[in-house]
Amino acid sequence: MEPILDAHCHLADPRLYPDLAGALARAAAAGVETIIAVGAIETIETDRLTVEIAGRHPHIFAAVGVHPHNAADCGPARIAALAELARSPKVAAIGETGLDFHYMHSSAESQERALRSHLELARALDRPVMIHCRDAERRLCEIVRETGLPPAGGMIHCFTGDAGAAEEFVKLGFYISFSGILTFRKADAPRAAALIVPEDRLLIETDAPYLAPEPYRGKRNEPGYVRRTFEALTALRGADASALAARIRGNAARLFTLPAR
Repeated sequence: MEPILDAHCHLADPRLYPDLAGALARAAAAGVETIIAVGAIETIETDRLTVEIAGRHPHIFAAVGVHPHNAADCGPARIAALAELARSPKVAAIGETGLDFHYMHSSAESQERALRSHLELARALDRPVMIHCRDAERRLCEIVRETGLPPAGGMIHCFTGDAGAAEEFVKLGFYISFSGILTFRKADAPRAAALIVPEDRLLIETDAPYLAPEPYRGKRNEPGYVRRTFEALTALRGADASALAARIRGNAARLFTLPAR
């Protein structure tokens, strides 16, 4: 079984954290050798717990940020607290940040302000930025073209757009991460995008505890289920599983500056 990784999940989420030991054991059994755990949900305490989890497990790394749903709470004090957390060597990325014009839990103005703050922080700390984008691809591209992608790069997590959006993101320098959505019956647009993203820009994730792939859809997601996404991506691209897994691991190591294993 090829070793794989989960490039984005929320281990500190209260739906997953109480079963963390079991979820990590099942992930190991599924061949998941590296996990990027993301805070960013609700308060800064989620980020703090995520960094603590990463500190306890050599194969887990953290990302800290403010989700666009919570962008209204992303002021200078929150950014300063994230910068302090990012002093940990286990913090591999800034985010998730971005734009969500589907749910609009925070105003477009506050989301854009928070996104710019995260891009500045990632640049200052020389970390890649992890981006959430839903129904906002055009505006996100405009902002990144204006500010420039941080030198350490970035990732569009849980890609939900079409092939045209994926092409634009790749041109801007992003890696594209696909989730269990690839297994959903009506996800034709992301599947078309997964066919055109260059192999050296591909990543896979769960976004656990959200968006469990088939046949677990509707249940709590967990890192081990990234195996289903990897299998779907391999079949879709007609790729050799071992070669694709090695390429994805290499992509993650390059983007997140992961230590050699």
